[in-house]
Amino acid sequence: MLQMSEIAKPPRTPWGDFPDVLIHASESAVKQHAAYRAAKSGHGPSAIALVNDTMSESQNQRLAQMLRGHTPTLVSAHAYEREGINAIPEIFADELSKALGWPVDAGVLQTNVVSHTGADGFSRLARQAEFAGAIQRGCPYVLVDDFVGMGGTLANMKGYIESHGGQVLAAVSLTGKPHSAKLAVTPERLQELRNKHGTELEAWWMGRFAHAFDALTESEARYLARTEAVDTIRTRIALAE
Repeated sequence: MLQMSEIAKPPRTPWGDFPDVLIHASESAVKQHAAYRAAKSGHGPSAIALVNDTMSESQNQRLAQMLRGHTPTLVSAHAYEREGINAIPEIFADELSKALGWPVDAGVLQTNVVSHTGADGFSRLARQAEFAGAIQRGCPYVLVDDFVGMGGTLANMKGYIESHGGQVLAAVSLTGKPHSAKLAVTPERLQELRNKHGTELEAWWMGRFAHAFDALTESEARYLARTEAVDTIRTRIALAE
């Protein structure tokens, strides 16, 4: 039987000056759309209708300006939901490709079911997305997802791509929490978390997830810093697994 230390863990890479996620529409505009439920369950035409109604031209222009001089490849999070394979990220990437003239790589796939939709923070932290697929060394990428909550899926997809030789320049999401747009953990949040829980939790975290607190997203770090006890964090994550 494999011990925890022997189990492969999704890689993460340093944030550096990674820009905030460009969010295209409000949660209400996306989740209350008539096509949302069918699109989330894998219905392609519904996903096309949803994306075309909620994709922001101004955000596309911001992304193009931000990455002026680059021709990045768009790669989406093919997420498995309880109802089926979520069609929204792939369709969103396709529509962004049409708008921006950038290529899409549909060969990077999420390989596990994490059931993040409607999950609490500990479940999101415990059940982290894993990816597989060929990465072009030296190629610039932009990550595409339908929703950014705590940002862990985007962090792990970035880690997968960069640990295989690619370079992730930015991330976009159709919707999400406005405060979740900041993926890179701030120095202030990192210090708050370390002051709150000392070195014990970070050492355990490195053994469990193979990265230190500086690879957390801002939302993940905030969630942990607001949890009172180290034992509560470890117990809740173990139960969520």
